[in-house]
Amino acid sequence: MKIETGTWMKWILPAVALVALSVGTPKQASAQGFADLTGSFVLDGPIPKPKVLIKKGDPKAKDPAICATADLFSDSLNVDAQTKGISDIFIYLRKPPASIHPDLKESKKKTIDFNQEGCRFFPHSLFVRTDQKVRVLSKDACSHNTHTFPIRNQAVNFLLRPKEDVGVPIANPLSEFLPIQVKCDIHPWMLAHWLILDHPYAAVTDAKGKFTIPKLPAGEHEFRVWHERVGYIDKKFTVTIEAGKPNNQKPIKVPIAKFGD
Repeated sequence: MKIETGTWMKWILPAVALVALSVGTPKQASAQGFADLTGSFVLDGPIPKPKVLIKKGDPKAKDPAICATADLFSDSLNVDAQTKGISDIFIYLRKPPASIHPDLKESKKKTIDFNQEGCRFFPHSLFVRTDQKVRVLSKDACSHNTHTFPIRNQAVNFLLRPKEDVGVPIANPLSEFLPIQVKCDIHPWMLAHWLILDHPYAAVTDAKGKFTIPKLPAGEHEFRVWHERVGYIDKKFTVTIEAGKPNNQKPIKVPIAKFGD
């Protein structure tokens, strides 16, 4: 059967255009752009006086030679004296966005250390991804136990020997809705929180209340903001990310009344 040149061109040109469009689509999607988000949370009001949990040398304290070498203050609210920045605030996307920067699809650091020293957890607040393991260590010369209280993951509760320097790995393969508690039942004042997510878009404020969430996709994002003394400070903290531009938030004030007594 003979096909006229004009008829052939009618069929082949749309097909070539369709192939070109399908090849170009991923490039267009990846070209949406990414940018960092930075900001800080500051206390609006007077800084409360820290509460003493155990006084120095208290013989009634558990393991006083380790836990009572100095006054032990509550770390449920830590505020920088100069900037009034609030540490240990989690800011995070509840679910992963449609696009994740290629550099962040997998965690480069597969193990995160979680230590105990002076009958304290370090860090007090930890962001961990589902493709990472938490290695529990101890610098203390007394026993501790690590007890997690997840919502979706398998809880663990094990004794940690003194001066545990090898570490006990903990896997959390499921994303959690909000930060989970981690306790030491031997020393009941010891409390930490872990935020476990299946994506990279979260942060914990540092000692001066600052945070950075790198390489967010351009567009509007709704964050959750959480602190252990308050719960949700904001469940719908909305930010619009513009690619190639600074996305620096003004200091976000949190009223002292939110933190209670």
